Amino acid sequence: MSSKLPSHAEYVIIGGGIIGLSVAYHLTRLGHRDVLLLERDQLTCGTTWHAAGLVTQLRASENMAKLAQYTARLFQDLEKLSGQHTGFRQCGSITVASTPARLEELKRAASMGRSFGLDVEIIDAPEAKRRVPSLDVGDVLGAAWIASDGKTNPVDTARAFAAGARQGGATILERTPVTRIVVKNGRISGVQTPEGMVTAEKVAICAGMWTRTLAADLDWTVPLHAAEHFYVVTEPIQGLPPDTPTVRDLDACFYAKEDAGKLLVGFFEPIGKPWGMEGIPRQFSFDSLPDDFEHIEPHLTNAMRRMPVLTNVGLQLSFNGPESFTPDNRFLIGPAPDIAGLYVAAGFNSCGIESSGGAGKVMAEWMSTGIPANDYWEMDVRRAMPFQRNRQYLRDRTGEAVGLLYALHWPHKSPVTARDVRLSPLHDRLAGVGANFGEAAGWERAQWFSSNEGSGKGHASFAREDWFHASGTEHEATRSRVALFDQTSFAHLLVQGRDALAFLQRLSTNDLGVPVGRIVYTPWLNERGGMESDVTIARTGDEEYLVVTAAVQRIRDLAWLRMHAKNAGHVYITDVSSGYACLSVMGPHSRELLMRVSPADFSDAAFPFATAREVEIGYGMALACRMTFVGELGWELHIPVEQALSIYDALIAAGRDFDLRHAGYVALNTLRLEAGYRDWGADVSDEESPLEAGLGFTIAWNKKDEFIGRRSLEPQRAQNPRRRLVQLAAPKAVPLLFGAEPVWRNGSLVGYLRSAGFGHTLGCGIGMGYLHSESGVSAEWLAKGTFEIEIAGERHAAIASLRPFYDPNRTRVKGQRRNAEEIIAPELLRARIED
Repeated sequence: MSSKLPSHAEYVIIGGGIIGLSVAYHLTRLGHRDVLLLERDQLTCGTTWHAAGLVTQLRASENMAKLAQYTARLFQDLEKLSGQHTGFRQCGSITVASTPARLEELKRAASMGRSFGLDVEIIDAPEAKRRVPSLDVGDVLGAAWIASDGKTNPVDTARAFAAGARQGGATILERTPVTRIVVKNGRISGVQTPEGMVTAEKVAICAGMWTRTLAADLDWTVPLHAAEHFYVVTEPIQGLPPDTPTVRDLDACFYAKEDAGKLLVGFFEPIGKPWGMEGIPRQFSFDSLPDDFEHIEPHLTNAMRRMPVLTNVGLQLSFNGPESFTPDNRFLIGPAPDIAGLYVAAGFNSCGIESSGGAGKVMAEWMSTGIPANDYWEMDVRRAMPFQRNRQYLRDRTGEAVGLLYALHWPHKSPVTARDVRLSPLHDRLAGVGANFGEAAGWERAQWFSSNEGSGKGHASFAREDWFHASGTEHEATRSRVALFDQTSFAHLLVQGRDALAFLQRLSTNDLGVPVGRIVYTPWLNERGGMESDVTIARTGDEEYLVVTAAVQRIRDLAWLRMHAKNAGHVYITDVSSGYACLSVMGPHSRELLMRVSPADFSDAAFPFATAREVEIGYGMALACRMTFVGELGWELHIPVEQALSIYDALIAAGRDFDLRHAGYVALNTLRLEAGYRDWGADVSDEESPLEAGLGFTIAWNKKDEFIGRRSLEPQRAQNPRRRLVQLAAPKAVPLLFGAEPVWRNGSLVGYLRSAGFGHTLGCGIGMGYLHSESGVSAEWLAKGTFEIEIAGERHAAIASLRPFYDPNRTRVKGQRRNAEEIIAPELLRARIED
């Protein structure tokens, strides 16, 4: 390898593990030659060298699955492309289930895999035994078989990426540590090494366990933490075939793969061991951590029960090495929010090998063009919140994160460690009336309210149990009476200045040239017409606007505003999120309740929809916004934090006469699904346009101001979209919908649900999903089709519509008290009558 340090490179990659090498390889495949990779010691010396080398493809979302599927395909050809042996072998994998809940999870995962083009077969215990004779299947209820899964040699595969990158013109330097990342005027300038400075146009940090510290030096939050990962390798086992499928028993917390005639057995224990809280030593290279056989013995015992062959063979190696984990078990990739040209790819949660090809491809495309090729929001580093840099938080969460890889993925489940970081001022009040809290962006948010007093941090299940009935009661109260939602987690971003209007007009598809006191709902687009965000913007002054967005989008949206404000003239952006609490009063009796606690006039004439006005409530003041996300008459009350308790108490006291009900985010979700409201990050993303998402009404085609993405939208105006967001309902399905279920039309797979839940007003499962047709997805195409939704391997009759099934004309939002049964879509009513 070259040893001369250049003074400049277009692309610099920090870290010579398999991720960094894959990024370099894929940059050269895009035609970039000025690529420099810097490794502090030797290639693969951090985590890659001791990885197990599993290659599996089933993931929780389409684009994460595509990363893994691309990697598996690439590994089949990488040896030929690079001339370097990789050791890849397609041996298949089996995941066994010994409990009904685990089997249902596997069945749902198999259906989800079909949505993403992955063939996952559910097999019975005898078939699992036939494929892996060493399995004890006495208690096995079923298993998932993926024939295209495999295994690879991590070091050889990384070397293949390195060989391919060098052949493409990249320079790879070992023993060249980066001591400092240099930033000037908000843009990457280069990197400092002991041998000198290298200026660069773009830099990617792919430094594994060291990434958090490198980023923290720049005040950038990249939350990951190392944990100890254990595996054992047996002595040779006579007659063990090299094509033995990889075995996983998630409830027993172990995996096993054939390794040169032996079995490598690894563990993801429920309570892991964090490591390196004070930082990873720079000299840590090809090192292991002290053995802790007592820690893994219970899980090894479980493995021996499942695979009795382990009881008759000795152990050749007991290994412990560090790997990095993130607080939510999702990768950290993408651009720094406030430093142009700086990127990261790290925190792969023991999935780095099997995701390396896809991650490298995604990063290379992103760095090359400046925008991601697809929607990678769930992996996007911009979801990280500043507090997540806290080392104690990361340490405590990482102990749980290890086990969460194999834990059951219950609906509405949040981690239980490192909680209560961000609390609404109403938290204790809500806990006292039975709130069951979940976590979002560090916020404790009520998911539903139980009848028992005291707070909880539980989760839902796949069945219609207490959580289902509790949230259903809240749903019904919102439709028939009035409900109170604590939405303090909203982010509030203030845009001020004499050029504020022109600035927001440039970002927004809708028209912000409205009178003071009006509210506008609008998407923000990228240049290809995809939705970078959707927000509500209240004009609070002649030169002042308040942008309200979701908690998880705060950093992303703030960065979007700041990036575009740099050349926008007299514009100031201020994050005022910590100054506001938010209470949403929703339902047909919301107006009467508010008039009990406020002298303001809440009538349609004085307070029409999409109006914002400061009002007196109780002893305090609030910015009341007549908006809704549930499809009913209602107001959001944006309250100074210090006044939130007093206003809450006033509402509760007056609400007794209206049977006011507390409601949580599960009910909020099912209500908005019935009404057809889109949720950014689930139903819409930077990959979909407003026209594909059914949000054409938010585009002010006639406004004089040019907006970002308009040129990409123009060709779509006269077209019937080939990919379109559709409302779907399963009137007779008993199993619950949660999202990612495949949708079939006339026996052909045409899409999957992006979000789903149970519509308690409609009386059935509902969801939204993008359906595909080369001839265009139109009302006529829907009417001519016979639709089914696949749930856990079984297909159920479905109805598809371009309009919401509940109140498509928004009469309830306008305060017209028509009976809910009168405004359910006729096709759904007919299905219920027939049933």
